[in-house]
Amino acid sequence: MVSVVTRSSDLDSPREDRRVAFERLAMPHARALHRTAQRLAGSVEDASDVVQDTFLRAYRTFDSFRAGTNEKAWLFTILYSIVSNRWQASRRAGGSRHRRPRWSLRGPRARDVGEWGTGAAPAAGATPEILKALDALPEPCRAAVLLIDVEELTYEEASTALACPVGTVRSRLACGRRLLCAALTEYAVRTRVVRGPSS
Repeated sequence: MVSVVTRSSDLDSPREDRRVAFERLAMPHARALHRTAQRLAGSVEDASDVVQDTFLRAYRTFDSFRAGTNEKAWLFTILYSIVSNRWQASRRAGGSRHRRPRWSLRGPRARDVGEWGTGAAPAAGATPEILKALDALPEPCRAAVLLIDVEELTYEEASTALACPVGTVRSRLACGRRLLCAALTEYAVRTRVVRGPSS
């Protein structure tokens, strides 16, 4: 990952330079953002909306970005805030018996499994079984696994993105890893990734 905005003067440059600096800083993370948004939002279409909103909000607040900090963590903080706000809005709208919330923090529909980004192949080793197990995790655990194990944010960065203490992030991550291990043990034995007890 190459961080392009390295001088505070980049943030004070003319509008065109500001746009170019933002694109060079943010666009390398588009696929990672889309991949995570899809796992949280539930479909390719919703993920695209979330990523577009993330870039729009990030550009509007670009002046507040501190040069030299982790731009990926900053973008994921914005993305998760947008997903959470949409989810809460859908829960409120879902109060009607006749209206089902469009948004939920769940895995993608079956037809979307394996599409980790716009025109992107699944992440290395991301078989349908692994994606299914990941999507079955409770949302707080899934978010922690995605940010730390998949996107490689630090505990502190994930804590900021998820707006919860580091200890809570650690707890959610441990829960997510434990549930993934339980869900994938049979698959790992069947595909001979690990040996079964009788092997």
